[in-house]
Amino acid sequence: MKCVKVPLKQLNDTRIKLMENGQMNMEYRIKTEEGFGYIPINEDVTGYEIANMELEPMKKVPHNFSELLEDELSHDEIDTLRTSFDTIGDIVILEIPENLEDKKQIIGDAAHKFTKRRSIYMKKSAIKGTTRVRDLEFLSGIDDSVTIHKEHGARLKLDVREVYFSPRLATERKRVMESVKEGERILDMFCGIGPFPIVIARNKNVDITAVDINESAIRYLDENISLNKLKGSITTYCGDVREVSKGFKTKFDRIIMNLPGLAYTFLDVAVDLIEDGGTINYYEFSDSYEQGIKRLTDACLQAGKKVEIINCRKVKSTSPGEWHVAIDGKILYNL
Repeated sequence: MKCVKVPLKQLNDTRIKLMENGQMNMEYRIKTEEGFGYIPINEDVTGYEIANMELEPMKKVPHNFSELLEDELSHDEIDTLRTSFDTIGDIVILEIPENLEDKKQIIGDAAHKFTKRRSIYMKKSAIKGTTRVRDLEFLSGIDDSVTIHKEHGARLKLDVREVYFSPRLATERKRVMESVKEGERILDMFCGIGPFPIVIARNKNVDITAVDINESAIRYLDENISLNKLKGSITTYCGDVREVSKGFKTKFDRIIMNLPGLAYTFLDVAVDLIEDGGTINYYEFSDSYEQGIKRLTDACLQAGKKVEIINCRKVKSTSPGEWHVAIDGKILYNL
């Protein structure tokens, strides 16, 4: 390999000049030896001593996941592959279309190499059942589905095979946390491993009641309470919130209803438990806000209350034309 040979004290200035002139060969590493530097070049240059040296090639770093698959999949196959994926702690969960299942190992190994995460899994089913879990298939790395995910300074331990967790709601959880006032009494009706309660209680001195029907989720939430330094307090309950809430002795200033597929069936419970002037953070899957606003309004009317819609927003896309939407309502008694 042809190189410019310069004393070490001139190496950096010479490197910069050759780069600016487009004369440096960027595919090889600069070598230093016995007081001299050897800079690979693309062409003969004047004004410098030229030498021939064995140089180490630069390692090519892929700029995206697709680049790693260019030699293994066709362009059409890469186009159909969802190259976005969920990263939860040191675990990556891929979504691979049926027509590429025969290439799943190649795709999994590429994801492992690109992300440098410990474990790669692929989705094998939609979220299902009352415990909101999905089937996963191990593809690459180490088959260990327990991890600790970090979000806004919080540490969230979970088993991705046993509980549901979406890292894509991190911005929404922060937004809700920032809207919480000190001293609020909060109910999270479908808390999971506790991302809403933990993020809120780390930052605000509040009293949170957290309920979930999934025993594994509550077990991990109890661990997460211990893992984090909290300003507020969290009390956990395992069971159906409709039944569990019958024993509550207080009403709440805020109720979080992040079960977008079924939350509307629990609106009567939430409206009954909310304090006058309290806020319900309600979520559902929809193509618009109108359906959710109507459901919240109707639930309030049936309880002799009214709702003032504070905010509506799209949290994330779930499918073409459908969104995970959030509707914040201030619930008031009719006078």
